[in-house]
Amino acid sequence: MAVLLSVGLGLALVRIVHGPTALDRIVALDALLAIAIGAIAVEAAYSKDPTALPALVGLSILGFIGSITFARFHSRSK
Repeated sequence: MAVLLSVGLGLALVRIVHGPTALDRIVALDALLAIAIGAIAVEAAYSKDPTALPALVGLSILGFIGSITFARFHSRSK
């Protein structure tokens, strides 16, 4: 599972660096956040430690608000 998360992380980083538009970079950052959430969730499930749940909820809310904010900003700039 760690290999798949690492591959996804690497591909998202490539898209962040070489993204032709700002929208591509934002989508890659959102994917990077989703990968981080998945990695934390896998580690929490593996160790059977429920203390990571508040961090998962906080990161999920942060990703959602960030995506909505950028979408509203991008739609107004056109």
